[in-house]
Amino acid sequence: MEKKIYLDNAATTRTRPEVVDAMLPYFTEKFGNPSSVYEFASQNKKAVDEARGTIAKALGADITEVYFTGGGTEADNWAIKATAEAYKAKGNHIITTKIEHHAVLHTCEYLEKNGYEVTYLDVDEYGIVKLDQLEKAIKPTTILITIMFANNEIGTIQPIKEIGEIAKRNKILFHTDAVQAFAQVDINVNDMGIDMLSASAHKLNGPKGIGFLYIKKGVKIRSLIHGGAQERQRRAGTENVPGVVGFGKAVEIAMATMEDRAKKEIELRDYLIKRVLAEVPYTRLNGDRVKRLPNNANFSFQFIEGESLLIMLDMNHICASSGSACTSGSLDPSHVLLAIGLPHEIAHGSLRLTLSEDNTVEEIDYTVEKIKEIVDKLRKMSPLYEDFTRKR
Repeated sequence: MEKKIYLDNAATTRTRPEVVDAMLPYFTEKFGNPSSVYEFASQNKKAVDEARGTIAKALGADITEVYFTGGGTEADNWAIKATAEAYKAKGNHIITTKIEHHAVLHTCEYLEKNGYEVTYLDVDEYGIVKLDQLEKAIKPTTILITIMFANNEIGTIQPIKEIGEIAKRNKILFHTDAVQAFAQVDINVNDMGIDMLSASAHKLNGPKGIGFLYIKKGVKIRSLIHGGAQERQRRAGTENVPGVVGFGKAVEIAMATMEDRAKKEIELRDYLIKRVLAEVPYTRLNGDRVKRLPNNANFSFQFIEGESLLIMLDMNHICASSGSACTSGSLDPSHVLLAIGLPHEIAHGSLRLTLSEDNTVEEIDYTVEKIKEIVDKLRKMSPLYEDFTRKR
């Protein structure tokens, strides 16, 4: 197959042509600064607010609760750092999990160096938080629970509503990193008890460099970036109008197509999983079999190195990942796979394939055949595999 097969949609997605078309005028003829008072600029303010309204509707939120950021990482940093600062009179304890994105983990580590206490919860073998352990971890000084909606590596979806109920019952703020989940699965911030939620446009066929933080009314957190009065004085800096408009358009399309898109992706995902597990021996699926994102399949292959697998797949025109895009340059095993109990030697042989509605059965068949060939070739070069087969 000569054309490139893109199976790394958890890292980023193709910006839809409709999104690009919606953005283009705001680079050229509609270039005004939304903060300016004249009509030419106020039209851009209206465009920003329309996109904000589209996103708020997708969340079941009020339009005044959506604040634009430079991406998901900024939104995570803002939610965690600003909560720590605003509620430090109440306490200094934060609860998270061992499988969070590094945007959350590294922010929590930063706060630990500045006098805060962080509890990193274990997860079960499928990557799901144990609710009884969450309850036990709560202290009188706990001010924030930050647990991702769905894991970026293994696709596991957390019991968000139950976590929200625990947080509310204990009068603790609840933030969720929904970068992978927003517009992929149903989310209602009020029904789920979510106080803050982070998302990013480029995970749902929108542009890079734009995200948002949902902040529930009554949550008293301060700005992360100081300067002007943009975003109702909570996030300074001239608005990225083309990015905001593109984000709004991407959300509009994603919400309108979510049911059909998810159905197609689940069918392809399950077909992929069935073939790989049946046709490649000594392979396991990582993450929950059912409670997972529609497009995510994460495998571990014994007796191989994931890095070599990725390189050889690339040589066969297949784009894939061994884990989070932010750590794909690292040779260390995934912290997520270690947290679900995999030993280092198996965690090293991981492969994440994340689909889109554009993928086809033919592409999946080609990919599975190449995985079979490459894994077999790599195992034949492995002394560990040779030793294993000799002992059998």
